[in-house]
Amino acid sequence: MELKLQQRTLTATAALFAAATLTLTGCSSGEEKGDGKIAGAEEKSSEPSPSPSSQSGSVSRPKFKLPSDLSYNFDWAKTGNQDKDAVLADTEQMIKAVDMAIAEQNPTHEAYLFYTEGTAAAGSQEFIQSFVDNKNRITGTKRFYNARAEVKKDKTASLVYCEDQRKAYNKSLKTGKTSVTKPSKDDFVIYASRLRANDQGVWVTEELTSQRGSSECQA
Repeated sequence: MELKLQQRTLTATAALFAAATLTLTGCSSGEEKGDGKIAGAEEKSSEPSPSPSSQSGSVSRPKFKLPSDLSYNFDWAKTGNQDKDAVLADTEQMIKAVDMAIAEQNPTHEAYLFYTEGTAAAGSQEFIQSFVDNKNRITGTKRFYNARAEVKKDKTASLVYCEDQRKAYNKSLKTGKTSVTKPSKDDFVIYASRLRANDQGVWVTEELTSQRGSSECQA
């Protein structure tokens, strides 16, 4: 049976939903276990671009080594606000860090732990572990768009964004085969996250909630 990409669903506060003017329902604490996507593809080194809040070079960020058959389209423009742009930049790195942990089959990879804490870190570990259990990883192209960030004076932020997984698939590490599924509404995922700027100036994701089949992301 072909399964869609797994989706992370973590606990989020009511305040986060209110700030995002979203009502997310039907989310569970697990993800569709099935295929993670990963194949024995060649890997490429990818240096993360520094976020606007930490361009001093004093922060030692993780280096990325992602499969060459996995690419990203972050379809969100800079806002002109330094903190909001830093939130977006560090969220991009968090997304890539989780996928790198999946590719390397390491549920406790230091890269994603650099960009997550709390329930977001715990949920990401479960998400990665499900790919490891099924000997899968992700291949193809993932598109992210419709980002809306809000930053507060206490250096916390909320972020809502969409993902289009129609061109992203699960790949078996055992066989090297890609599980291509037919496009459907479940390929559209909406995320709501809560972040905090740590002492290094990195925007760390502390809470993350997601829902598949989002009508808002299909608009």
